[in-house]
Order: sequence, then structure tokens, then C-alpha cells
Amino acid sequence: MREIAQVFKIDLRFQSHAVLALQEAAETYLVGLFEDTNLCAVHAKRVTIMSKDVHLARRIRGERL
Repeated sequence: MREIAQVFKIDLRFQSHAVLALQEAAETYLVGLFEDTNLCAVHAKRVTIMSKDVHLARRIRGERL
């Protein structure tokens, strides 16, 4: 995150609580996405997730690709 922020502005600082909140939100999103992705793979009678499962899960959720 800090590396990405450096691209936009050099002297940015982050409170530790803000970094932890961002990490928690990212982890929560990814866990949910992988749960939905796994359901798509299971529905297709597979045990291995594929990129098309991620795309389908995101489409069902209404996310932009």
C-alpha cells in the first residue's frame, strides 16, 4: 500500500490503525470472494478454482470486471 501511495505523493504518512483497517477490509473482501469462487467451481463439479470462477463470482456479485 505504501508503495502505491508513493506513486501519487511522496510525503504521505499513515496511522497504524488506518493500515490495519485497510488490511482487515481487504482480507474480508478476498475471503468472501474466494468463498463465492469456490461455490462456482463446486457447481461446475470441480475441486480446483479457475479464473473463470472468479469472473463468474464477481459478475454474480454485480462487480465491474
